[in-house]
Amino acid sequence: MTLQTHKQWLRVSSIAISAYAFFFFLGSIKGFQKPIELILDLSNWPLNGLENYEAPTSIFLSAILGGVLFGWGVLIWILSSIYEKEPEKIRKAVLTSLISWFVVDSIGCIISHNMSNAITNIGLLLVLVGPLWKKASDE
Repeated sequence: MTLQTHKQWLRVSSIAISAYAFFFFLGSIKGFQKPIELILDLSNWPLNGLENYEAPTSIFLSAILGGVLFGWGVLIWILSSIYEKEPEKIRKAVLTSLISWFVVDSIGCIISHNMSNAITNIGLLLVLVGPLWKKASDE
């Protein structure tokens, strides 16, 4: 992996996280909950259409989560723009944040009896981390 590949992958991760943020944000707007309900249904196999955003607490939590995820995506994008200054520190910081998300989210899913999402998180982690697992070469 090259430094340029890592920098590009930081941006891929940023965009993917920001896309999730957008869907959670939409979930906070009355009448726009269907996209996040579908994402939650896909995250919690089997597909059954039981997810809903009727409760005010779900809408409120969706607003908070959308904001937190968007902030995380923006932070990773900013780190990609200064990546050349401290590539290894930035790579490790983003990798640590992604692994931290994975561990806490997956444990929460298992505790809340949503094991299928914990399994889905493995694939999502691999996509978000991509080539960041390995230190980049200087090429």
